[in-house]
Amino acid sequence: MKEKEIQDELLTIRNLMERSSKFISLSGLSGILAGIYALIGATVAYRFIYSKISEIPPDFDHDLTKAFFYDGDIHTATVFLLSLALALLIISIGTGIFLTVRKARQKGQPIWGSTSRALLFHLATPLVTGGILILIFIGRGYYGVIAPLSLIFYGLSLFSASSFTFTLVKYLGLCEIALGLINACLPTYGLLFWAIGFGVLHIVYGTIMHFKYDR
Repeated sequence: MKEKEIQDELLTIRNLMERSSKFISLSGLSGILAGIYALIGATVAYRFIYSKISEIPPDFDHDLTKAFFYDGDIHTATVFLLSLALALLIISIGTGIFLTVRKARQKGQPIWGSTSRALLFHLATPLVTGGILILIFIGRGYYGVIAPLSLIFYGLSLFSASSFTFTLVKYLGLCEIALGLINACLPTYGLLFWAIGFGVLHIVYGTIMHFKYDR
């Protein structure tokens, strides 16, 4: 009995140490919703793109990005797609913040502290770097690299931040990086890979998180 009490005390100490060194208020439901938002956004982008290239000759290069800008309306198309991506980002972040704050309050856990600041810093650094690089490439007309780079840098940001939260985030990051590298070899299917990375993987990740940690 005494040995069992010692083990329980050690487990309690371990949990307390983990709580102080890791941000464990992330909501699995926010991951599911972010994935759903991404799939909706990919569907809207797909319909918009193909509405633009319906008049493309059948013998045209099957690269979707090149075909999309065949009519020369680059500015309108770029503004629309960037606005769509920005709207999805804002909605996803807003949902994530709301659900994370609610979960933290329910569990009596602090939201803002040294751990959450470290998490935010390690998450934002690769993400902002990748965002700036993508804008540079857009300005130079290299549209085919947008999807793979967004997946790779997003994966790097998750991998970097995973030391301060659940280990599952690390595996999500690795999957995003792998998907981005494959997409770089198959740039024609950028929108499909984007939908899988930001949509399907998020839903899978969020579902696992919800049933493992939120219940």
